[in-house]
Amino acid sequence: MKVEIEKVFPMPCNATTAWTFLQNIESVGNCMPGAKITERIDENNYRGTVSIKVGPASMSFKGTIEVKQVDEANRMLRLIGKGSDTTGTSGASMDLEATVKATGDTCELVGKSEVAMTGKAAAFGGRMMNTVAEQILKQFAANFALQVAALQSEQVAPVPVDTSLNGLALGWAIVRDWFRGLFSAKSA
Repeated sequence: MKVEIEKVFPMPCNATTAWTFLQNIESVGNCMPGAKITERIDENNYRGTVSIKVGPASMSFKGTIEVKQVDEANRMLRLIGKGSDTTGTSGASMDLEATVKATGDTCELVGKSEVAMTGKAAAFGGRMMNTVAEQILKQFAANFALQVAALQSEQVAPVPVDTSLNGLALGWAIVRDWFRGLFSAKSA
């Protein structure tokens, strides 16, 4: 199952600050709920883990991240991630292109990604995957914004971020989307 996601997040800093932070893969990884960079293999390759819990179901993936392209002129970074869950029953891959676009004194973080899931993880279905991804990306953007705001104001120590997935927000989003699907199907 494949899901394509495109999002734009306003950032409380200038484009130079956001671009500098975006290139620090370990720091950006710490902004993603449930994700952790566990090892830097070389300049372009990393190992990490991602843990996701949706209701009673939880998945934990181990995998690699490769920095495929860095385009300084366009402030664009392309990452390829691949992994499998610890039980070996699911797999996931991601092709992510992140761009920082100036908007006057501030900027936007623009993300385009294609995520593919196989095995047990694919059984959740596209609508559920979109809902989960939406909540994860909202938390990621909030954490990223905290970090770049701190960088812009020249704080030395990184700001602590919440790396746990907000289960209440996720649960509410899933229920809301289920009702939307239920009522839109009847009126069609």
